Amino acid sequence: MLVSEFDYDLPLERIAQEALTDRAASRMLHLNRQSDDPLSSWRDRSFRELPGLLRPDDLVVINNTRVFPARLYGRRSGECAQSVSAQNPAARDFLRGRVEVLLTRQLSEDPNEWECLVRPGRKIGVGEKLYFDGWAGGDRSSSERSENEPPQSEPAELEAEVTERGSFGERRIVFAPVRDFVARVERIGHVPLPPYIDREDSAADRDRYQTVYAQARGSVAAPTAGLHFTPEILEQIRGRGIEIAEITLHVGLGTFQPIHADRIEGYRLHTERYRITADNAARMTASRRLVAVGTTCVRTIESAIESAIE
Repeated sequence: MLVSEFDYDLPLERIAQEALTDRAASRMLHLNRQSDDPLSSWRDRSFRELPGLLRPDDLVVINNTRVFPARLYGRRSGECAQSVSAQNPAARDFLRGRVEVLLTRQLSEDPNEWECLVRPGRKIGVGEKLYFDGWAGGDRSSSERSENEPPQSEPAELEAEVTERGSFGERRIVFAPVRDFVARVERIGHVPLPPYIDREDSAADRDRYQTVYAQARGSVAAPTAGLHFTPEILEQIRGRGIEIAEITLHVGLGTFQPIHADRIEGYRLHTERYRITADNAARMTASRRLVAVGTTCVRTIESAIESAIE
């Protein structure tokens, strides 16, 4: 099967760049599979109508992962790069230009070692040191930062070294130990918006690009189907006697990395970490119908079933 078979035309003006203020006001397409009339089986609805469409014996499954500000802006040392020109006095400053890093997966319990995507990827080799400082504070957008801008003189908030080079901008980096690593990332990092949102992130995205039930920190992208829920809708669901089960799947690199192949067969996507407690697994096994909120819940449940069969 060709990857190109999944291409379809979606006009840019139809891709929302800002979320609705009212989460539950989003449109929802309802398919009634019990209807014999094809024309009446499809209905345009509002998401706030969801509680009334659920059955009393349903089990709603939600992904409680929490997005963290995984995009870091900084500068590179340039010490492992080849000079642009020996006669060019600005060459070294050019090689110390800005860099963008998207942290995609923590590699161990030690928070200092990560897999990531870097830009510009071709210029970042093994041994290169990266410095993340005031540029990440949100005072200027990435489009306003000059490639030729020299490094700042104040100490960097975070420092990392590239230890392994992969393809398509993938790197493994190790941060220099600091006491408050997570707090520093939270302070200077930016929310990694999906590729189809063509704008800089804003302070409001830290709250809006997060589900109201987010708990477990670890995703580089939000499980978007869950963004429409509000505390009121969750309360209405529970008020009808419908139970809610939580799973955790941390959305990773696969959300941002295109498929670099012509055919689907044989291509392996990046793995993601998930967790289902024994209690929630038992509840899902006993339920007559699972209502999985979004593809992250669907693939978590499918993977858990496959693992159990194996």
